[in-house]
Amino acid sequence: MPSLIVEREGPVATVRISNPAKYNAMTLSMWQALPLALQALEADDSVRVIVLEGDGDKAFVSGADISELENHGSDAQSQLRFNQSIEAAYLSPIRCAKPVVAKIRGICMGGGLGLAAACDVRICTTQSRFRMPAARLGVGYTAIGVRRFIQVIGVQHTMDLFMSARILGAQQALAMGFVSQVCEAEQLDSVVKEWCQKVAQNAPLTLRALKMTVNDWLRDPTVHVNDAVEAAIQQCFDSEDYREGARAFMEKREPAFRGR
Repeated sequence: MPSLIVEREGPVATVRISNPAKYNAMTLSMWQALPLALQALEADDSVRVIVLEGDGDKAFVSGADISELENHGSDAQSQLRFNQSIEAAYLSPIRCAKPVVAKIRGICMGGGLGLAAACDVRICTTQSRFRMPAARLGVGYTAIGVRRFIQVIGVQHTMDLFMSARILGAQQALAMGFVSQVCEAEQLDSVVKEWCQKVAQNAPLTLRALKMTVNDWLRDPTVHVNDAVEAAIQQCFDSEDYREGARAFMEKREPAFRGR
């Protein structure tokens, strides 16, 4: 049965998108469950990093389960509700205060590509394949979704991706800046684990302030940094973690950050 599987291993939590019979296509209930899952992990102080991955080795997410459109109605209002649920899911990795990494095996297409774009970091295998097939389906991709791709890979790559609807390989995704690392399939688990462990050892308040700063700039680079971002930055300097970091540096030891 299609579902989201949440697992915790120390400071790292994994949300596994499981619908392998349909290459992990997301049902409406799965789109709706994702923001709730990330909110719960954000509220869990023991979790420092969150990984999104697909079930199995064939796909990260192949997109939305299009067959569900018939089940939920084909009129404009039904489509609007369906799209709103998807957009809320897209926004959930961005709104999450903790680092979210997309661990990509196999295909990553359509809605899966949009979901990966919403994560902070994307790591894939050499066999991963990427595609935005909206133009092959007659889909009007949301303006906020297109803008998100522009923010991640720039105008030219976004136009190419959407207009051609062509399939991209892992090295092409790396070259355009969509993914940060490419590794062999058998190394993906260890590469992502190592990255998460490094991030988990860092000061949570610093990471939170960084993510807020980046997302604030992406919304509008012409506007002065807002008060919430400034407060998050100041909170770092007022924190016990800041004092712990300084002590650890002077004592030549690893810091033990507590997120306060």
